[in-house]
Amino acid sequence: MKDLQELLSRIEPCSAEWEEKAWERLRSQIRPRGSLGQLEVIGARLAAIQRTLSPSVGKKLIFTMAGDHGVADEGVSAYPQEVTGQMVYSFVQGWASINVLARHAGADVRVVDCGVAADLPADWNIIHRKIGKGTANISKGPAMSREQAIEGLLLGARLVQDACSQEGYRLFGTGDMGIANTTPSTAIVAAYSGKPVARLTGRGTGIDEDGFRNKVSVIERALEVNRPDTDDPLDVLTKVGGFEIAGLAGAVLGAASVKAPIVCDGFIATAGALIACKLAPAARDYLFVSHRSQEVGHTTMVEILGLRPILDLDMRLGEGTGSALAMNLVEASARVLMEIKTFAEAGVTDTGH
Repeated sequence: MKDLQELLSRIEPCSAEWEEKAWERLRSQIRPRGSLGQLEVIGARLAAIQRTLSPSVGKKLIFTMAGDHGVADEGVSAYPQEVTGQMVYSFVQGWASINVLARHAGADVRVVDCGVAADLPADWNIIHRKIGKGTANISKGPAMSREQAIEGLLLGARLVQDACSQEGYRLFGTGDMGIANTTPSTAIVAAYSGKPVARLTGRGTGIDEDGFRNKVSVIERALEVNRPDTDDPLDVLTKVGGFEIAGLAGAVLGAASVKAPIVCDGFIATAGALIACKLAPAARDYLFVSHRSQEVGHTTMVEILGLRPILDLDMRLGEGTGSALAMNLVEASARVLMEIKTFAEAGVTDTGH
């Protein structure tokens, strides 16, 4: 717990002074004021995060956190649990959606085994940090121990901190892999929002109507059995979270602690981001939501965070695919801030519009 408190104590709000400096430059560029919309907003936030008008986001890294869930035994997913390990293999081979989109974005991908149920081969090019072989069944009791939740948070944080300080990465992204992980993610947003579970539950990997009703019932039972305390984010994570969700939350905390921007993917990654921002509200300053997921509960997550998704492309895959796509626009926003000349620099008459 001491290490977690030390991590949280290092997170401070972004610089309002540098954000205002960025807006002064953006307002004076050779174009109509406000004409680049959210690209300006993102650029100003990058300046506030890195405390410079020349933010560096060129070296990009996505962490795809993998873990299994005991609640899969309740039939909440259309896919069997062994698919998690099989998909990790596809990431290792470079075949999967995240590999393709990360290559397009010029981003590296590192897959982390936070808690896959299968024993993954030691020679796979992944980060082996298994907290346990899948969480316990949340419909019957807590997903994990409090100690395991802290372990997951610190794991994600240290991975980002080390990549930043030792390897020079400046822009981070998060993604997930884990069969049945929309179930704990829905439980998290239901706990924080107080909305009926049925209004927050999606069909995940494509369950039918009977499967949907069963999933809603399982999540309701998980909340009733565990009664997560929303005044204690660690309790929420412990009772209805996941090992990969802990790692995702930790990655956000780690980025905030080293003043680096981080882009979260869709539903599961945003569940982790929500836990992170409940633990350290200032972490929100460093967070960008890559896209609006088709998972129905995601809109409520984003509303709680008070952030605007960068993209809306009807996606619901995970893996970090949204993060990879949004990274292109984050980098573009940095270039807008840095490279478009001001009226004074270009010798152009400023009409003030």
